[in-house]
Order: sequence, then structure tokens, then C-alpha cells
Amino acid sequence: MVNETKEKILKKRFFKLDEVAQFDPNQGKKTIFYETDKTAGAVWCLEPGQEVYKHWHTTSDDLWICIQGTGIFYPGDGEEVEITKGDMIISYPGQQHGMRNTGNERFIFVGVAGPLPMDVVLPKEE
Repeated sequence: MVNETKEKILKKRFFKLDEVAQFDPNQGKKTIFYETDKTAGAVWCLEPGQEVYKHWHTTSDDLWICIQGTGIFYPGDGEEVEITKGDMIISYPGQQHGMRNTGNERFIFVGVAGPLPMDVVLPKEE
């Protein structure tokens, strides 16, 4: 019984990136791998040229941890910042974020956000 309980806990606490990461040839793919009443974690996978749309959250932080590839991050005000494997980016409530895979290889990042529920606000067209 103790081993069964331990296995259930481990299944909910440990994840393998290669089992969670999924790519879509038509658009960037977001796979939520955990969600609690406070936070959520997702793996974003983008083929070259794909992007995560520009947006922000009014009450939630959104942490991105770049695992693979290179790209351009959009922090707002028309700015562009090069990002690559090993970079960690935090967007606080009200701060725009989005990115494009500008490299020749796949781009993967892990996002952790909270508190939940989390809204998504899109910028107005310029």
C-alpha cells in the first residue's frame, strides 16, 4: 500500500520533458503538464517561424524557462530581445510577453504561471 501511494505521488510530481513536449507543424503547441488551484505549468514547443502571441495577464506572473533554441521575445513598446537556451524571463501582471522562434531549430520553453485563475489580455491593433 505504501508503494502504491508513493507511485501515485511520484507520477504527479515528476515529469519527463520528452514525454510532455509536443510539436504541431501548423502552430506553436502548448501542453499543460500540471495545474493546481494556485499555479499551472506548461511546455511550449515552436517550430522555426512559429510564435506565441503577444499578451499579458492582469493578476498573474508568468515565468518562462528556455530549454532549447533561439528566438525573439516581445516585452512591449515595440521592443525585441534575443532569447536562447538557459534564459529565464519573468513577466509580472500587466507586462506584455510573446515570442517568435527565429532560429533554425525547434524552440522549447517551460512556463509556470499563477495565481489562477489567469486571464489573457491581447494588445489592441496598432
